[in-house]
Amino acid sequence: MTSPGLTPPEPNDATQPTASELIGQALGSAALKAGLDPAKEASTGHVVWHAMGGWRGVAESVLPSLAFLLLYTTTSELPLALAVSVGIAAVFTVVRLVQRSPVSAALGGLIATGLAAALALFTGRGEDNFVPGLITNAVYGTGLLVSALIGWSLIGLAVGFLMNEGTAWRADPRKRRVFFWLATAWSALFFVRLAVQLPLYFAGDVATLGTLKLVMGLPLFAPLLAVTWLTSRALYKPAAE
Repeated sequence: MTSPGLTPPEPNDATQPTASELIGQALGSAALKAGLDPAKEASTGHVVWHAMGGWRGVAESVLPSLAFLLLYTTTSELPLALAVSVGIAAVFTVVRLVQRSPVSAALGGLIATGLAAALALFTGRGEDNFVPGLITNAVYGTGLLVSALIGWSLIGLAVGFLMNEGTAWRADPRKRRVFFWLATAWSALFFVRLAVQLPLYFAGDVATLGTLKLVMGLPLFAPLLAVTWLTSRALYKPAAE
């Protein structure tokens, strides 16, 4: 059976998932791995904290950047600051491997830190250590905004998978409206980061850029994640009951 409001696939493609379904499955699976499981009863604070990875996740996200910022601004030794930053990320990854715990987040952080360090080392400019983060903000912000504008909110695709609804939410004007604004809010977060940090990058102000990157990271991510979680749960609460 096809979802309401969607064009039925051709008979030969009936068993083939659509691109939107594949994206929804990927996003939903990532959300489940992060602890965003609507089937489990837990406080919003617990869900958000678990999604961030707890103390270890916060440390993996913050310490490499913080080490780079402190060392570079106090010593002006770019190779030393980069080496310590990458080394911290590598230690977190090795610890996860030894403990046989999920390494995807730590490994992703290590790769991102390594690429950023390689670029900064190649150019000799400390501010280039932040280029991958700026690109990520631009890509995520654009993707979320475009998905909202064309009516295929990435937030909706993820929630639809989590709630076993697929893309049927698109036939509900209320859900489409809510998912539009949620995707727009996430897009705004990434674009605000970009708008604040990009001028500092061009000005070569590494100290302020690094500080604001930390301030505009988890402290902004966590509240928006909580709002998204609460809004999505409220949207499906009558159906769940």
